[in-house]
Amino acid sequence: MAAGDAAYIKKINRSLIVQKIIERKMISRADLSKLTSLTRATISAQAADLLEDELIVETHLEHHGVGRRPIMLSVNRSAGYTLGIDLDYGLLTFALSDLLGQPVSTRTVKIEATEYETILHLLVKHIQLFEKECAQSRYGLVGVVIGIHGLVTKDEIIHYVPRFGWRDIHIKNDLEKATGLPICIENNANLCSFAERVYEHHETENLLCASLYSGIGLGVMMNEEFFKGHDGFAGEVGHTIIMPNGKPCNCGNYGCWEQYASESSFFRELSEKKGQSTISYEDVHQWMQSGDKVVVEMMEQFIYFLTIGLNNLINAYNPEVIVLSSELLQLNPQSIEQIECNLKSTISQYRELSISKLGTKACVLGACALGIKHFWDVPSMNLSLIKSETSADITVSERIQNQ
Repeated sequence: MAAGDAAYIKKINRSLIVQKIIERKMISRADLSKLTSLTRATISAQAADLLEDELIVETHLEHHGVGRRPIMLSVNRSAGYTLGIDLDYGLLTFALSDLLGQPVSTRTVKIEATEYETILHLLVKHIQLFEKECAQSRYGLVGVVIGIHGLVTKDEIIHYVPRFGWRDIHIKNDLEKATGLPICIENNANLCSFAERVYEHHETENLLCASLYSGIGLGVMMNEEFFKGHDGFAGEVGHTIIMPNGKPCNCGNYGCWEQYASESSFFRELSEKKGQSTISYEDVHQWMQSGDKVVVEMMEQFIYFLTIGLNNLINAYNPEVIVLSSELLQLNPQSIEQIECNLKSTISQYRELSISKLGTKACVLGACALGIKHFWDVPSMNLSLIKSETSADITVSERIQNQ
């Protein structure tokens, strides 16, 4: 066997072993051999390398029976950290996670600027601050993944971000030069779908995640991979037309889906009807509970138009699971039932429709998870969050105003 072939096989075996250790959280060498069909000698050699690299640790379990105490292997979760960033209009959200995807530090930064150089400076500043936080770990900050609310090419170049007015921005190269760290740039909807697959839907091979916040973005996971299309722009479903000659959209078309079924469009219309410039989710919740006619009718209309687009997605992709990321839908306990009542076509087939438990944190969690996947170099993985780390339960450790 050629040396190159042997090295490749060793790499594949290591990836398989790490994948199973992550999946099982704690596992013996004997069970690893059974699960992977690798010989015990191979398992022992690989485990020795991983232990030497301080990527896994051994734990001796309590044992009161006959024979030796079992020695279990698990990931050394504090050997390194990944940083996920959600770069949205007006707000930067950061999450630093260990090597099992558990957030250990979070931060939000309000931004008023849209100029690229200003935001690049902010990103560099905070990435370096997080790098210092984990400097004492064996591998430090192993990667940074940034979610972009716009078009990202397969080469990780920002093609267009409407709300910033950015075009053809090489942010990956600029950040890598400034920080010396591996940087990954990905569309935010793709990261949301990855978070749903990795943290919530472990057995799912085909998943759609529609984010309904500032617009409507779709992340598509097919057989553990992102579906991106030819240029990388697949998923811009918010600009599919559901109302010919309808409301104008900033994309140049009329009647785009996100003008009728995104939360930004809902709040914009509600503000006009209520004569209030600022309306919160809590306001909407209270109005719904009191049976406010305007809000109840608008929610019915919101779900009606949402269902039209969902029907198109289901027929186009035939997904196993559809996840809707929306705070508005979470306020309405009957949301899923109402949506499914409108999905009447016998052709529209799917197994599960649910509202995201990860909520607005899905993007940064997906970014952290993708960084972990790149570091471990595994084809797929399943991670778990403790209850307090889902959706609104994540506590922001620090708020820093834009300076």
